Amino acid sequence: MNLIPTSPATSVSHHQAAEQPPQAAAVGVQLSRYENQKRRDWNTFGQYLRNHRPPLTLSRCSGAHVLEFLRYLDQFGKTKVHNAPCPFFGHPNPPGPCPCPLRQAWGSLDALIGRLRAAYEENGGPPESNPFAARAVRLYLRELRDSQAKARGVSYDKKKRKRGPQPHRAAVDGGASSGGGDRGFDHGGL
Repeated sequence: MNLIPTSPATSVSHHQAAEQPPQAAAVGVQLSRYENQKRRDWNTFGQYLRNHRPPLTLSRCSGAHVLEFLRYLDQFGKTKVHNAPCPFFGHPNPPGPCPCPLRQAWGSLDALIGRLRAAYEENGGPPESNPFAARAVRLYLRELRDSQAKARGVSYDKKKRKRGPQPHRAAVDGGASSGGGDRGFDHGGL
C-alpha cells in the first residue's frame, strides 16, 4: 500500500517523503532536522544490529553492544586525536601534520547517544532497559571526553546552571537572612 500522495499538488517531494516515516509523509508534515537525524541514526543502528554476527535483535541488545557500535563508528571519524607519544599531544592547535588517527569527536558521540536513547523509547523500548542509558555507555563517554580533552590540551568544565531570578530576601523574610548569600552564583572572589 502506497501512503505517499501522488498528486502534483502535494507539497512533499518523493525524495522528502522517502526520508520521512509513513504517517508524516501521508499528511505532508515536514520533520525537524533533529527528528530526521534521530530517525537516520536509529536506522543506522538497526542496520548495525542486522549486520552483527550473529544478527542481534533490539530486545537482546545491551550497553556492551552500544559500546561496540561506538567503536565501530570511530573508523569514520574526522577529528584528529593525538596519542601520548605524539609531540603535539596536549596542544590545541598543532603547527604541523602527524600520524595520529582520526576519531569520532566526543561531542558527536554524546549527541548520537542522546538521539538513540530518545528513539529507543519512542519505538516502544522500556526506559528501564534502554541500552543507550547504560552505566557503561555513560562511563565510556566520560572517559572519551577526558582523554580527548587531554589530547587537545583543553578542558571540558561542567557548566554551572544559572538560577532564575530569586525574590529579594528582605522582602520575603523581613531582612533576616541565614547568611551564605546566593549559593548558585560564583562571585569570583568579590
